[in-house]
Amino acid sequence: MKNYRLIYAVFVAVFAVSIVHAQSNNSQTKENTLSVQEKKEGFKLLWNGKDAKGWRAIFKDHFPEEGWQIKDGILTVQPSNGQEEGSGGDIITSKEYSAFILKFDFKLTEGANSGVKYFVTEQEKTEKSGIGLEYQVLDDERHPDAKLGKNGNRKLASLYDLIPSNKPESILKPIGEWNTGEIRVYPNNHVEHWLNGVKVLEYERRSKEYKALVAESKYKNWEDFGQAEKGHILIQDHGNEVSYKNIKIKELKK
Repeated sequence: MKNYRLIYAVFVAVFAVSIVHAQSNNSQTKENTLSVQEKKEGFKLLWNGKDAKGWRAIFKDHFPEEGWQIKDGILTVQPSNGQEEGSGGDIITSKEYSAFILKFDFKLTEGANSGVKYFVTEQEKTEKSGIGLEYQVLDDERHPDAKLGKNGNRKLASLYDLIPSNKPESILKPIGEWNTGEIRVYPNNHVEHWLNGVKVLEYERRSKEYKALVAESKYKNWEDFGQAEKGHILIQDHGNEVSYKNIKIKELKK
């Protein structure tokens, strides 16, 4: 009788563990999908994880024929020349956005540089990277751009060349692992950058302080830089291998 009780107890324990494991797996959100909570909050996928629908090359009506790879639910900038225009060039959303919360996962390779820009209007014509406010995506330790600019304002998660990110080193995932970026643009023009769930900077778009920063930056010659009512979201091809996934957005009503 004791042996039967022992076998029964072991069976119950194994069954319970398997149930918990199955529930845990089912509770995890799959790549490039929205959780139940995100759907309730009004998030939508900005990239579907399968093809180039909703995206195109900047200044063009189609997605780049080279320089970008879509594979296994990951959108990757292909390594090329290490320059701003890369081999494929920047890509932008077909749609323009005004106030929003944008989330994206990114993975850097050693020495890599890229960026996620917002309020890109395509009115500023350039042969290189599109013009817009930029959430810097960079290997701070190995890419030389991290040492340029002012007070570290070209490092990871900074508002590129304008405001440095105040990020604790403890929140950073190593090169080769996935980090999560977030850009929040509120209807009152208050903007925040987040990294792995931590707010690392904030500013008021169109404020006197903001305009003063622009006047001292590389953007000083672009009229009304970053002040458009709406614009495209851009992912930069800087000629280095950088991957993205789980790109999603929630539009905020004014």
